[in-house]
Amino acid sequence: MANLTNLYDVSKCTACRGCQVACKDWNQLPAVIEPFRGNYQTHEDTNADTYTIIKFIEHEDDPAEDVTWNFIKYQCMHCLDPACMKVCPQGAISQTNWGAVIKDYDKCIGCQYCTYACPFEIPKYRKRDDIVTKCTLCYDRVEEGLTPACARTCPTGALQFGDRDELLERAQDRVKFLRANGFPNATIYGKLELGGLNKLYVLTDTPDKFDLPVNPKVPGQITFWQNWVQPYFGWLIPLALAGSAVSFVTTRILAGKHGEHAEGGHE
Repeated sequence: MANLTNLYDVSKCTACRGCQVACKDWNQLPAVIEPFRGNYQTHEDTNADTYTIIKFIEHEDDPAEDVTWNFIKYQCMHCLDPACMKVCPQGAISQTNWGAVIKDYDKCIGCQYCTYACPFEIPKYRKRDDIVTKCTLCYDRVEEGLTPACARTCPTGALQFGDRDELLERAQDRVKFLRANGFPNATIYGKLELGGLNKLYVLTDTPDKFDLPVNPKVPGQITFWQNWVQPYFGWLIPLALAGSAVSFVTTRILAGKHGEHAEGGHE
């Protein structure tokens, strides 16, 4: 089955937060009230009860010019090669045949390995349930032939849902248009990053201007875990226990011999 994804065009977004509200509504998530921090962004970051946010990013490249506002929808990127899935020791994270990265909360033990593995710092720990949560790309809706709640509610067409290859073609056409109409740095984000993301962006400027990592990378220690620790985890524990047992016996024998020598020295 072809990959299905959301394409988000920042040039069409009005930051109405309709997608944010729709996500809360569909997933039945409680409100999270955060203190005012001096801008219009309602949440500093995604959290365990807020899977999607609209970021408000201010830029002042030239002090003589007005402040530039950039809006961006931020949520799980549903990587085509998800590091979070690879490090989960319980197999609680899986990938649908059309590309959504989802969690089985009955298997999740709240270890937060997925949080540390994510280059975008998306999965968040929910203490009251001892689990880690994130956007599911509304896989339950999609499996029933519906579009994700965020795309369904977008009033400006900034969000589109469909076949990834088709949306990439639309994104390329849109970038060409933007570059020819006042946005020379317009680009696509998610086409190649980390081998490809299943959330695509049309940006009017470089990724850093939208608080996105220019070259996202999986943390080095995660690669070590995947390649060296996890494959042998099953026998590392018994090996460690065996080593402890040998150490205990050896220590007792050496202690006994030391005692014998000490007694012989007093005769």
